[in-house]
Amino acid sequence: MRGLSVPVIIAVVILGLLAAVVVVGARQVAAQVERARAPEQPIRFDHVIHVRLAQLDCLFCHRNADKGDAATVPSVQQCMFCHVVVGRGNPEVEKVRAKWDAQEPIDWIRVHRMPDHVHFAHAPHIRAGFDCATCHGDVASMPRVQQVRALNMGDCVNCHRENNAPTDCATCHY
Repeated sequence: MRGLSVPVIIAVVILGLLAAVVVVGARQVAAQVERARAPEQPIRFDHVIHVRLAQLDCLFCHRNADKGDAATVPSVQQCMFCHVVVGRGNPEVEKVRAKWDAQEPIDWIRVHRMPDHVHFAHAPHIRAGFDCATCHGDVASMPRVQQVRALNMGDCVNCHRENNAPTDCATCHY
C-alpha cells in the first residue's frame, strides 16, 4: 500500500462499501419479489391437502372459472360446507370458523394479477381445454401458492400463437 495515495485508498474503500450495499439491496429486493409472488395469506391454506389428498377439482372451490372472467376465491360459507365437520382443532380451520361466526370474509391476498388494462377471462380458456396448471403451475404441490409464469403480454401472445388463438389487440384490450 506504500505507493497508493490516500484518495485512491478512500475510493477503493467507498467502492467496496457501495458494492456491499448493492449486494445486500439486491438480496432484499429478491426476497420482496419472492414474498410478492407467494404472499403469506391470512389463513395458511394448503392446496396439497385440498387438491392432492382430498382430490377436490379446482372448480369445486373456484366455481366461476368456467363461467366468467374471474376464477373467484370461495366464500367462507363454501369453506364451511366441509369444515363444519372436517378439521376441528386445526388452528387454521379454527380461523375459518371464527370468520364464519363473525360473518366476516377472509381477506385473501391476490397472487396472480394481470395489468389493469388487460381484460382476461378464465371461462374461454377452461372451455378450450386448458388445465389450470398451464398458467398457475402445479398448485396441487404448493403449500403456499405462488405465481409461476410472467403473465405478461409476451407470455400470453406466445401462448395464443402456439395454440392458434386470436392475437388481435381487441382480444384482451377493450
